[in-house]
Amino acid sequence: MGNIFAASEIVEIGIQIEKNGKDFYENLSLKTKNLKAKDIFKFLASEEEKHIKTFQEILNSIEKYQPQGLDSDEYYAYMNALASESVFTQKDRGRELAENIKNDLQAIEIGIQAEKDSIIFYTAMKKVTSEYDQKAVDAVLAQEEAHLKKLVNLKENL
Repeated sequence: MGNIFAASEIVEIGIQIEKNGKDFYENLSLKTKNLKAKDIFKFLASEEEKHIKTFQEILNSIEKYQPQGLDSDEYYAYMNALASESVFTQKDRGRELAENIKNDLQAIEIGIQAEKDSIIFYTAMKKVTSEYDQKAVDAVLAQEEAHLKKLVNLKENL
C-alpha cells in the first residue's frame, strides 16, 4: 500500500506545501515584468510564510493528539494519494517549477492548481487535528481560497 502517514506527518506535508508555495511565488515575483503580477506574487509568498508558522504551531500540538473515529488505514492511504498528486509536496519543487516558467500565464495556471491542491489537502487534514487546531486550518483554508480568487482574477486580466 506504500507509505501511510501519521497525523504529524500530514501536518509536515502541509508545511512542505507552504514552503514550496513561498519559494514558487518569491521566484515568480523576481521573474515577472508585470507589476500587478509581481505585487500579487509577493503578497502570496508572504502569506505562505504565515501559513508555515501556523502549521508549525499545529505540529507542536498534534504530537499529543490522537484523532478519534477514523478508519486510519483507509484515511491515511487517502492522504498518501493526495500528497503524491499535489504540485508542491516534494522538497524544492516550488523553486524548480518557477525556474522553468516560460510566461506569466503558465505561472498563474500552476499557482491556481497548487492552490486547489492545497485546499483539498487542508480540508482532509482537518480530520487529524484537534477541534482547536481545526480553527487554524479553517483560517488557512479561507486564505487559500482567497489566493485562488486572486490568481483567477489575475489570469482573467492578463
